[in-house]
Amino acid sequence: MAWILLIIAGLFEIGWPLGFKLASMHSKYFIWFIGLSILSMGLSGYFLYLAQKSIPIGTAYVIWTGIGAIGTVLLGILFFHDSANIFRLLFLSLILIREKNTSIRIASRQYRCELTPV
Repeated sequence: MAWILLIIAGLFEIGWPLGFKLASMHSKYFIWFIGLSILSMGLSGYFLYLAQKSIPIGTAYVIWTGIGAIGTVLLGILFFHDSANIFRLLFLSLILIREKNTSIRIASRQYRCELTPV
């Protein structure tokens, strides 16, 4: 369940730059798109908080930022005609490789975080 919450958090992480982009493009609906950004930020943080109850913070953060970064770049390329040059795609693939390596390490180990009072 924590992994599903983390994916949801990552998807909301895509929402706030999308809201900023739409606000800059459509001044008539500026306040609505800024509201979308603020709501997405809050929900992203909340779902990340819930996911980190079971997933170690470093792992959760890497996956969360990766989903947000990759999703935002792909939205830009597919819907806003951002450049898809070779360097951009190279660095995007490096993020994907990092995400895949993190997933492989997680699958091969059992992570457990226990806090003990001092």
